[in-house]
Amino acid sequence: MLDRLTAAIKRHLVVPGGDTAVPHLMLVGVDEAWTSVERLYEPMICFVVEGAKRVTVGDVSVVAGPGELLLTPLDLPAVVDLAKVPYRAAVLQLDAGTVTELLMELKGYEGYGEYGEYARPAPQGLVSAAVTPELADAVARWVELLDTPEDIGPLAARTESEILYRLLRSDLGPLLREAFLTDSATSRVRVAARWITERYDQPLSVEEIAAVAHMSAAGLHRHFKAVTGMTPLKYQKRLRMQAARRRLVSEGESAAQVAHAVGYSSATQFNREYRAEYGLPPGQDAARLRAEPGVYSAPGRVTP
Repeated sequence: MLDRLTAAIKRHLVVPGGDTAVPHLMLVGVDEAWTSVERLYEPMICFVVEGAKRVTVGDVSVVAGPGELLLTPLDLPAVVDLAKVPYRAAVLQLDAGTVTELLMELKGYEGYGEYGEYARPAPQGLVSAAVTPELADAVARWVELLDTPEDIGPLAARTESEILYRLLRSDLGPLLREAFLTDSATSRVRVAARWITERYDQPLSVEEIAAVAHMSAAGLHRHFKAVTGMTPLKYQKRLRMQAARRRLVSEGESAAQVAHAVGYSSATQFNREYRAEYGLPPGQDAARLRAEPGVYSAPGRVTP
């Protein structure tokens, strides 16, 4: 069944890929190995059919290869290593409303009780797992809608719901439910992470973030670290560093301009923290990265 999905991806992929006519579907391809490339992952499920990648977030690292999926249910500033290429994957961009609506719908079915009660898993923001034959079949049919564009409107949302349903019935079901249940710690961390992502260039306090997540400061610190591998303020700093690096390379701004743009009031502090993060001053690091064409020229939210 993986062969069918692989063939469908290859028929429609134009390297490096991107959004498609099917809502929430991205196709991704990389032909040259990448090491330690930063990406801001949005909530998604990545179905790998060829090659392999390692994703590191904070102190958590996960590898996904052919026939495996990578689930990230919240915004995560990640470091990606693509040591095995060519790399090909289909990506389902998770929509919170779609997942929540399906969860509520399933509660209305008589059989939901068979798997509706579950032991809550440890909080996780990054996990890999094998793709079952039934799931591979559903994803293949979803990608194959690109063969018949007239079928996308009537069938895309239904097929996406089937994919999510099969994931909810799998071993990853409890983790996916936890991420989108409004009363769970993982869901509250997901909301806090999105809030920080949208305001990373502003002064933020742990107390503000905790209020958004409806948690105590201590509870936020504990659960945020468990899910993302970072504290909330370290998470904000990683977002700032990633944004700064992209601007330095792609827009050619000075270190002082970039420091201000990503929220630093002191260029000296920015330079010091940037060097501590990447091992070189901003200007030298940007010059080095420009010698690696294609890696940092892509938008920051690309999901390889």
